[in-house]
Amino acid sequence: MPLTTKLRTLPSSPLPVVFRPVTTILPYHRPISTALQIPPPTPFVPDSKTFLSLIGRNLSAHAAKIPTWESLFSLNSDQLRKLGVEPARTRRYLLWWRDRFRKGEYGIGGDLKVVKDSVAHVRVVEVPRDQGGVVGQEAFQGPDAVRKVIVNLGPDVKELNEARLRALRPVQGLKVHGAKTIVGPFVEPVKGSGGSLAAIRVQEGMWEQRRGVKVDGGERRKAMVRRKRKLEEMKKARV
Repeated sequence: MPLTTKLRTLPSSPLPVVFRPVTTILPYHRPISTALQIPPPTPFVPDSKTFLSLIGRNLSAHAAKIPTWESLFSLNSDQLRKLGVEPARTRRYLLWWRDRFRKGEYGIGGDLKVVKDSVAHVRVVEVPRDQGGVVGQEAFQGPDAVRKVIVNLGPDVKELNEARLRALRPVQGLKVHGAKTIVGPFVEPVKGSGGSLAAIRVQEGMWEQRRGVKVDGGERRKAMVRRKRKLEEMKKARV
C-alpha cells in the first residue's frame, strides 16, 4: 500500500498575535567610586600593617606587598594572588575581614578613639542612668542612680564633668567584674589601680578567627582514614 501524507489545512484567517512587553535586565557597568569603598583608618588601626597584624593568620608577613591603606581596600582576590598572598583561604579571610571593617564591625579595641603609640587606656566610671536617672515617674536614689561603664580615656584624665560623662560611649567587648575590675580579652591591668584602669595594646592576632582542627583528615577523608586505621589495627592484632 503506498504511503500517503495528509497535510493539515491552515485556517484562512491568521491567528491573532499577542505582543507582550519583555523586561531585559542589562548589566550595570558603571564603575563604583573607589573612594566610597575605602573606609577611613581608625586610631586603633591607623595603617595597613596594623590591620594585617590584628587579623592574624600570618598575614603580617604580606605587609610589604600591601603597603598602603588604599591598596588594602582596593585589591581584589586575583591581584592579591599575583602578589603572592596564598593560599586561597587566606585571601578569602582577608577579604572577609576587609568587608567587616567597612561595615564598622571590629574586634576588641577597634572602637577605641584615644590611642597613643598603639596603646589605649580604659577605665571604670560611674555615669548617670539614662533619661537623667529617671525611669517613668520615679527617680533612682543612692547607688542605683548611676551605672558603671568602661570607657576609653587617657591615663592622665582625673576628673570629668557631667556633660562629658554623658557623651562617653562604653567600650565594646569588656565588662565590669565585681566592684570595679575590668575583664575582657587582651586587658592589661595598670598596677595600683585596683583593676579599674587597664591598657589595651595592639598585638599580633588580636582579631584572628581561628580555623577548626581537622580530625582524621576532615569530613571528606574521615571514613577512609578511619577504615585504614582499623585495617592496620586488625593486621597487627593477627600477628
